[in-house]
Amino acid sequence: MRVLQAVLGRLPRFATVGLLLMCALFAGPGVAGASGQGGARQPKGHPAGQTRGHPAAKPRIVPRSEWMDGAERGPPARYAKRVKAVFVHHTDTPNDYDCADAPRTIRYLYTGQTESRQWDDIGYNFLVDRCGTIYEGRAGGVGRAVVGAHTQGFNRGSVGIAAIGTFTKGVPVPEAMTAAMAALVAWKLGLTDVDPRSEVRLVSSNSLSRYPKGKSAKFRAVSGHKDGFYTQCPGAALMAALPGIRKEAARLQDR
Repeated sequence: MRVLQAVLGRLPRFATVGLLLMCALFAGPGVAGASGQGGARQPKGHPAGQTRGHPAAKPRIVPRSEWMDGAERGPPARYAKRVKAVFVHHTDTPNDYDCADAPRTIRYLYTGQTESRQWDDIGYNFLVDRCGTIYEGRAGGVGRAVVGAHTQGFNRGSVGIAAIGTFTKGVPVPEAMTAAMAALVAWKLGLTDVDPRSEVRLVSSNSLSRYPKGKSAKFRAVSGHKDGFYTQCPGAALMAALPGIRKEAARLQDR
């Protein structure tokens, strides 16, 4: 058995869940009513704010039905008007997993966030494993502006993408992972014609973020979790990879 299976298999359930909550601990409540992050619902089947300016090809995304274990629960998804930014995270879990085990890790994250923290769903909109496989996270439609629970104060109008692993200083970030993230960023921001290299403004909805509630803050269109909240997530190594992800995403948008 690989290290991930061994560690998770030997720990009691509560300890396992605790291990997988490290990065998500201060991401932001998943219940829209509790956090004030909820947005207006959009008409079904219409990606919010879609334009044709600089579209990029949609990458393959594994649907949540392939990692979910049991019936879904919680209130309907909430939506923003459009997606303006991406916040990158890491899950703070082991790196030497078999990619076939990634769905199991996502299920543990889901369990930890919905049971231990009592959120309505997993906080991240997408997750990417070290082999470059992209998974749908939070429910609501991959092409829509789903309000997640990943970056306290800035969940509305943004997308949370979590790299499965721990990417602190000196840890190699797999090329397959960064390539997949760039493709996902290019497609998702392309739906609203946002240049991945640009700067955008978001308004804080929660004073627990780096900015008081109601404050307009400037971010890179592709930012790290730590840019909006007091955390080391997504780790120094992944933060250092963001310029390359922005550049490749812009190339995929033909910019």
